[in-house]
Amino acid sequence: MELIITLEEETNRAVLFGPSDRFLRMIRDALGIRITARDSSVYLSGDSAVVGRAAEIIQQMQETVRTRGPMSDQEVADLVLKAGRQEEVPLSERIDVFTRDFQVAPRTAGQRNYVDAIAKHDLVFCLGPAGTGKTYLAVAMAAHMLKLGAIKRIVLVRPAVEAGEKLGYLPGDLQAKVNPYLRPLLDAMHDMMGFDQLRRFMANDVIEVIPLAFMRGRTLNSAAIILDEAQNATVSQMLMFLTRMGHHSKMIVTGDDSQVDLDDPNQSGLVDAVNRLRDTEGISVVPLS
Repeated sequence: MELIITLEEETNRAVLFGPSDRFLRMIRDALGIRITARDSSVYLSGDSAVVGRAAEIIQQMQETVRTRGPMSDQEVADLVLKAGRQEEVPLSERIDVFTRDFQVAPRTAGQRNYVDAIAKHDLVFCLGPAGTGKTYLAVAMAAHMLKLGAIKRIVLVRPAVEAGEKLGYLPGDLQAKVNPYLRPLLDAMHDMMGFDQLRRFMANDVIEVIPLAFMRGRTLNSAAIILDEAQNATVSQMLMFLTRMGHHSKMIVTGDDSQVDLDDPNQSGLVDAVNRLRDTEGISVVPLS
């Protein structure tokens, strides 16, 4: 599809498009379309749905510049991100969670491999830097399996290791003490279901959020067990965690092997486990970048 947008007469093209048309390049690279600007016209070419979203972005930029003045790089990036989220996700790729009208789906080939691995394997290791969706997709798949009845509970686990600074003694009961470490897992879970439902599930132990140290001696059947920030588990802790898997359970272990906060980075249980188990049947190792 091709579309021509005629700019408003009073529009300052240099202000609207940024230095050296930087804002147009941001839209082009994010949405994967062709954009050319000549005089007072902008030419868009590509998939019809994407061209329509690009046109909406440019119209919103014109409105903002006219009423308030120049836009920052971050403001344009936010518009592009919002437009990208409006894309309809194919039914075959959606991860069905408890929250209505909330779409969760893999957006890259690596994320699709990750979701497929969780569906097909008993134990999945996912390694990659922050922002690649390791934890979020793991929590989404766990919520999906719980909704379908494939599992009876979700256990969210994290090692209580500070990232470079000591927090000292924290006030409160056990839940209050470990809450700062487990907050990222809870934040993801809040997206998957309503607050009241999450609170009921936690009260009934359908969803359990615990530090890694409290996993010893347990066997978890019919559960999805997620270990987040696993690079900060020691070798002995990782062995203890992996042997908690019971019948009809799945384990998902996520971490960034380049960000080990242990005193001795060579003792990372994540790196050791991946090296030992990479070629074992029933186990999948998925790298994300």
